[in-house]
Amino acid sequence: MNTTILIVDDEARYRDLYARVLRDAGLDVLEAEDVAAALKAIGKNAPAMVVSDVRMPGASGLDLLRRARADQPGLPFLLVTAYADVREAVDALKLGAVDYLAKPVDLDELLAAVRDALGVHGDGDADVPASALEGIVAESPAMRAVLRDAWRVAGSDATVLLTGESGSGKEVVAQFIHVNSARRDKALVTVNCAAVAPTLLASELFGHEKGAFTGAVAKRKGFFREAHEGTLFLDEIGDMPLELQASLLRATETGRITPVGADREVAVDCRLIAATNRNLEEDVAQGRFRQDLFYRLNVITIDIPPLRERPEDIAPLARFFLNKGAAEARRLSRAAAQALQNHPWPGNVRELANAMAHVRLLSQTDVILPEHLPPAVRKSAAKAVPDAPAVARPKLPEETKTLEQQEFEAVAAALKQTGGNRTHAAQLLGITRRGLIYKLKRLGLG
Repeated sequence: MNTTILIVDDEARYRDLYARVLRDAGLDVLEAEDVAAALKAIGKNAPAMVVSDVRMPGASGLDLLRRARADQPGLPFLLVTAYADVREAVDALKLGAVDYLAKPVDLDELLAAVRDALGVHGDGDADVPASALEGIVAESPAMRAVLRDAWRVAGSDATVLLTGESGSGKEVVAQFIHVNSARRDKALVTVNCAAVAPTLLASELFGHEKGAFTGAVAKRKGFFREAHEGTLFLDEIGDMPLELQASLLRATETGRITPVGADREVAVDCRLIAATNRNLEEDVAQGRFRQDLFYRLNVITIDIPPLRERPEDIAPLARFFLNKGAAEARRLSRAAAQALQNHPWPGNVRELANAMAHVRLLSQTDVILPEHLPPAVRKSAAKAVPDAPAVARPKLPEETKTLEQQEFEAVAAALKQTGGNRTHAAQLLGITRRGLIYKLKRLGLG
């Protein structure tokens, strides 16, 4: 059976990423950087399917679809674009595309769409090697899915946007991507954009010349150049001043920066990972974040679920923090472990780490009891939150309704039955959490 997929994208880093996901699933992959090269590959190699970006310099993915299907009307096409244009989606489907995915691309949905088009199914995805997970605590299916996506992305140079609540573990995921990338032997430079004064952030990022401003008594390299050939992690990027975002956009597009006070540009080569706990789409709508920069960052997005949505990780993480650096291991009593499970953890993993630091300092026993836990956690234990009841898969609406109506009502029913818990709702629907988030946005439920 022919399982060769042709990937068409003008950016090599995204071709590499999609190729890795498909190869890990046991599929063969060809690559082309534009429509002309794609048409040659189609004529020479007869791929089973084409996955193409829509917006490319010169001819577009829609142009490729029209020209290729004129000669091979049965060739399946999957189109991908950063611009979720409904009219383009309708045109693509009318021309015969099997599906239309908007960036950020959910890698599981990409693989599922390809498998559906080819009629190939199974669990051929490569798991994350145990060696790559050393030092990382992730027992929950939700966090395992996050690390699987991060592992897939790590082998490319694609820009990654990490989203999630404060303290949920975005920096840990950024480190995981870096140490499993080809840049692992170079620096990972971390910048908290919210912690640097707005007036100083430009010189911190891009560097400055001596005498460029009052207090610039020496030349400064800047974080971009410190991360040369490595990875630059911009945490809390949603707090970056609007006027500085244009400079960041140019740096990501051209690989060149201009230090403050300099009269010429400097070439830099670093992989960019950004993170935010804000809703950047809402910030774009309110004029607080540049739309073009958002599209530049939002091609590959990994959403980190809050700790309350991955309860399987709470006790293992607690044991990890409790015994970190300890000469002798201490253990949690069942009552203490249950108390930890009952707490909502609004501060996420960071709050749990602080709670275990409290326990390490104030308790002297080998077995941790509920009374050793911080007051806020003990209060949660006293409320004795019961386990959530099992729920049944939501019933499909009447067949007379449109597919979009059925999908809308099924997703809404799953959210209602799980009390708004996105992780459990996704499991109920048989899709990934990221896939559910994509659907929520598309259906207007997010």
